[in-house]
Amino acid sequence: MEKAQRCPEKDTMVRRVAVIGAGASGLASIKCCLDEGLEPTCFERSDDIGGLWCFTDTVDCGRTSVYRSVITNTSKEMSCFSDFPCPEDFPNYLPHHQLLEYFRMYAQRFDLLRHIRFKTTVCSVRKRPDFSTSGQWDVITETEAGQESHIFDAVMVCTGHYQEPLLPLASFPGIETCFKGRHLHSREYRDAEGFQGKRVLVVGIGNSGGDISVELSRVAAKVFLSARSSTWVFSRISDHGFPFDMVVTTRFKHFLDWLLPSAIMERIRFWKFNSWFNHTNYGLASVKSSKFNIIINEELPFCLLSGTVVLKPTVKEFTESSAVFEDGTTENIDVVLFATGYAFSFPFLEDSVRSLFKHSCSLYKCIFPPQLEKPTLAFIGLVQLTGSVMVGAEMQARWVTGIFAGSNKLPPVSRMMADISKKEKQLVKRNPAEVNMWMSFISYTDEIASCAGIKPSVLRLLLTDPRLGLAVFFGPCSPYQYRLVGRGRWSGARSAILTQWQRALKPLRTRVIDDSSDSSSSLPWLCLLALPAVLVAGFLFSKYARPWWIPRAGFHL
Repeated sequence: MEKAQRCPEKDTMVRRVAVIGAGASGLASIKCCLDEGLEPTCFERSDDIGGLWCFTDTVDCGRTSVYRSVITNTSKEMSCFSDFPCPEDFPNYLPHHQLLEYFRMYAQRFDLLRHIRFKTTVCSVRKRPDFSTSGQWDVITETEAGQESHIFDAVMVCTGHYQEPLLPLASFPGIETCFKGRHLHSREYRDAEGFQGKRVLVVGIGNSGGDISVELSRVAAKVFLSARSSTWVFSRISDHGFPFDMVVTTRFKHFLDWLLPSAIMERIRFWKFNSWFNHTNYGLASVKSSKFNIIINEELPFCLLSGTVVLKPTVKEFTESSAVFEDGTTENIDVVLFATGYAFSFPFLEDSVRSLFKHSCSLYKCIFPPQLEKPTLAFIGLVQLTGSVMVGAEMQARWVTGIFAGSNKLPPVSRMMADISKKEKQLVKRNPAEVNMWMSFISYTDEIASCAGIKPSVLRLLLTDPRLGLAVFFGPCSPYQYRLVGRGRWSGARSAILTQWQRALKPLRTRVIDDSSDSSSSLPWLCLLALPAVLVAGFLFSKYARPWWIPRAGFHL
């Protein structure tokens, strides 16, 4: 691997890099720094790796943790690190403890732990007086022994989205002045202990709100779920029992999304959603909804069908012992749980830097504050994708460390600002109320891969290695695809792509059933027959593809 070198455009040598946070983004950033010959030092405020995936029974006011029963929403093949597949015997969707075990295996394999300083809080990150020429940062950290000052050539912020809980109490009259029951944010929730026999109102129907409602319905007297927007619910299990994201997240379907009109694609999506159950009958969503949310939950529809969870509209106000809803109905409530999400904040950054961006879309590629004199500050994992954020974060880290090392470079500030402005306008046009940060997974990762010079050419693969090319185009867009070419190329990437379905099926083979039929024997021939059409499609898509910042109305799958 090439070592760090001087970048003529910047005239700045980057070698020492501060990595803030040892979650999934932080671990990937450490490894990418090492791959580029940089010297990373990671500061982690807790005593373990894993970030929010490191479950704790206690509620730490400075740290977010998943709840006890949480399971990943993306499958192992679609969310692993690109050069380190999950063990084949791991289940497709991982409970938090197995995902943490995978992180430990990754850290051990690439010797990352020696670069992490645990129980170390970053108090301050400030530009040095000569920042305009050096690009360096003064970093102050604190441990039990006291504070310590450091000088770093670059900083990678890997603290993610889930930092400050959003608790909009002002939007719920009476919750603080009248209501006598208990209220809490989902950040404080660990399990159903203490909710037995209670009448619980969950406010917010995101993934956390849906999961917690289902779990509480097993012990609570009644669970009410308040939804503000239309919500489509789908399962992790796709047709024929395969992981949903492995079936849906393909370059072929991404090509169709680009090729077909938006109205047709929306109709197809709505039809697919309603093929499981009619969302209008359940009060969840209508095909006429212009704005909607999508969550993953296999059990919520049955809870609604069995009455253990009752869907309600927005809360109008609270009285001493009840909630009054916008439709005029009233329900007695003992506990209110707000699953209203999080806001990111970076209190350790100086005000002059924090003021440069309001959300991730005001960063160049959701990573770099473009107004800085030197591109030595990067935010990793501060992007919401329709696929695994872990994969997106690793892709970001590979590009960023390449820039730090001098092998990649950023465009002029004017071009970066124009790029940001264009994308913000497109997103605001889609949803005037807010800048929606959900990005198309394939579009965004391909965009970053192109910047880093590691995006595979499907057309070239189809011509030089048809078997691999067909797997890349028709099969899951798994992270191994971004290890086929360019810096950081991995010799095991081809094999990992061609064996990903075997690894998905392996944990299910705990009881073997004799099945002499071979319904898949014709699949290779069908793919070969489709090869000419794929070559034409690959050429058209590479020439006219829609940019990642212009999503279809609704949600990209």
